[in-house]
Amino acid sequence: MEHLTPQEEQLMLYIWRHGKGFVKDYREMYPHPKPPYTTVATIIKKLESKGYVTSKLSGNTYEYRPKIKQEKYKSQYMSGVVNSFFQNSYKEMVSFFAQEEKLSEKDLEEIINMIKNRT
Repeated sequence: MEHLTPQEEQLMLYIWRHGKGFVKDYREMYPHPKPPYTTVATIIKKLESKGYVTSKLSGNTYEYRPKIKQEKYKSQYMSGVVNSFFQNSYKEMVSFFAQEEKLSEKDLEEIINMIKNRT
């Protein structure tokens, strides 16, 4: 799976949230000031060439839909982060967030309970 730029990732989040739609639909999801229509169209074409979205001609315009599930992207993205920054250790990642006070003791207890109770 090819890496996404921040602009591509932002648009992909809108596509995952909205589901199938047209460039104008996704453009409306941006905060003000909204990017030009042509900018959104260019980004979505890059997403299509990278295999993240698929298109279908509908009248004189294209309707797009996600081709990759958000969960699959999250999994690969996080695996890359863990590999690059935490020596491929999820324990190191959790330890980092705990030391940075991004995770509370209660959060860690909930994580432990989730691990113990998974089926």
